[in-house]
Amino acid sequence: MTMRNVKLTVQYDGTDLVGWQRQKTGRSVQGLLEEALAAIDGAPVTVHGAGRTDAGVHAIAQVASARVTTALEPPTLVRALNAKLPPDVRVDSVADAPDDFHARFSATGKSYEYRIWNGPAMPPFIRLYAWHIPEPLDLGAMREATRAIVGEHDFAGFRNARSVNLTTVRRVRAASWRVSGESLLEFEISGEGFMRYMVRSLVGTLVEVGRGQRPAADLGRLLETPDRSAAGRTAPAHGLFLVKVAY
Repeated sequence: MTMRNVKLTVQYDGTDLVGWQRQKTGRSVQGLLEEALAAIDGAPVTVHGAGRTDAGVHAIAQVASARVTTALEPPTLVRALNAKLPPDVRVDSVADAPDDFHARFSATGKSYEYRIWNGPAMPPFIRLYAWHIPEPLDLGAMREATRAIVGEHDFAGFRNARSVNLTTVRRVRAASWRVSGESLLEFEISGEGFMRYMVRSLVGTLVEVGRGQRPAADLGRLLETPDRSAAGRTAPAHGLFLVKVAY
């Protein structure tokens, strides 16, 4: 059998998933994809993801790679996979990739979006996909604070306190806020890589700026003297989306 390397672009609603990574219990995106590919391939398949999204986090364009033996053409393989996957996980596309392509190690950057509904009443049809903050936020102050994030900094103050990283220095290429309609705020951030909880911790701290609980200049201070206990709360997982992986 001839082995081939395939690149998959995947969407998922993380509401009822334990995250990307396979766990001992619970439904994971990696586990579901491996089960579907194994059923098609007739043998175990290991799937690698570009990033390990946490439980409750969503993806619009997660990228995965796997080595398979099936001869199905990419469009046919997409249909076969989606026929075996649950409705909250969809394969958008499949493409043959070079032998040395790896979804995680070949990636050069990622982009995330965090959504906040900043209005008195949360519409029921987006309650699983945005953080509800009913009181008014000072978006001007939040934008001012966001400018400090762009560039290369030590983001140790915005990681999971229990995580272990070889380095906590990361380069953020862009970060900004957008208003959609009257009440939906969208925080967009892109960079070479992110630590666990980093984006959500940044959002939680920026929201404190918007609430007037800390000055906009605090973001720069936290980057100069990283201290997780001094930063804001970690924003809820259900407002976060992985929107793009760059190669």
